[in-house]
Amino acid sequence: MKTSFDIRVWRLVLISVCIAAYVASIGEARQAKDGPAARIVRRGEGTVLSRGPGNTIIITVEPTRGATGMAMGTQTLEPGAGIPVHRHEREDEVLFVHDGRGTAVVGDERTAVARGDTIFIPRGAWHGIETNADRVDILWTVSPPGLEAFFRETSALPGEPPKGLTPAQMQEIGRKHGVTFRPR
Repeated sequence: MKTSFDIRVWRLVLISVCIAAYVASIGEARQAKDGPAARIVRRGEGTVLSRGPGNTIIITVEPTRGATGMAMGTQTLEPGAGIPVHRHEREDEVLFVHDGRGTAVVGDERTAVARGDTIFIPRGAWHGIETNADRVDILWTVSPPGLEAFFRETSALPGEPPKGLTPAQMQEIGRKHGVTFRPR
């Protein structure tokens, strides 16, 4: 049988738990309020990377800039450049064709894409982009983030020579970041 002392102790425990939960919620609200701020990323801002001749990436949204659930950027593919067919083990991806025309490879299908088209790629789906005579400007978004780290490891900063990685080196770096390239 519980004594009045036991009941008082349980009431104190319950009150302490409620106070701790309230204090934690204030901390979370304060962190959300004081955490990463919304911001505007201006054209050309972000981390500029070169994947080789005619293939430029600009990372604009990522965890180092406060984004916790996604990464985003742009990629410009000059005629003849492209994105080799690959898949992501961890991220869903959306590609939005901001300008130009090219060919999207999704699975085994090749489809012409042009300005205004959106390509949704669930994790695990093979995909790539081919260019012909037109330049293609793409806005890419991945969730969760991670692809931006792959880009950093396989790309050069402006003014530096391309990394000149072999296919085997690309596969190895890809494995580390959950990216697999389709064998040719």
